[in-house]
Amino acid sequence: MKKLWLTALLVLACAVTSAAQQYNQSMSLFTDMKAGRVGDILTVLIIEKTSASNTASTETTKDSKFALDAGPGFGTFPFGEIPVFGADGTSKNESSNEGKTSRSGSITSQMAVRVVGVQPNGDLVIEGSRVLGINNDKEMLVLNGTVRPQDISPQNTIYSYQIADAQITYRGKGIAANGSRPGWIMRFLNWVF
Repeated sequence: MKKLWLTALLVLACAVTSAAQQYNQSMSLFTDMKAGRVGDILTVLIIEKTSASNTASTETTKDSKFALDAGPGFGTFPFGEIPVFGADGTSKNESSNEGKTSRSGSITSQMAVRVVGVQPNGDLVIEGSRVLGINNDKEMLVLNGTVRPQDISPQNTIYSYQIADAQITYRGKGIAANGSRPGWIMRFLNWVF
């Protein structure tokens, strides 16, 4: 009877150990808790700053000058000499054009995302969204991309610039967002012209 209980207890311990290893391989006392499976949560530290500028200028100058000298008249006639008239003139065209484009933006935030897939090479596909409501305005931050497990820190965080194929979208909805949008007449005029 003791052997039967001992065998059952040994089988149960092996089953529990095997299930725990399959459930989470990072449960070891010697490793950190890091995202690695579908459903795990990872914290993304979003630090994005972009700026771009483009300047183009064109300058054109064209000068032209012509002159026609008056020579001696055409012979003598009873009413006098026919004079030959001279002419001269100058023409100058100048054009100077300049175009400049400048754009910059920055986002600094932290958000938790979920692992939604694991690629064959072990990279993690992540996605997440965060909605913040303030005074009837909604701010939404959406992020998705691919992460290498070795880039995840021991604190289970990763910087946004380490995410491959990252798509970070920030948009607002509400009174403040609508107030910054031009009216329909202005949008129509901009579309026509």
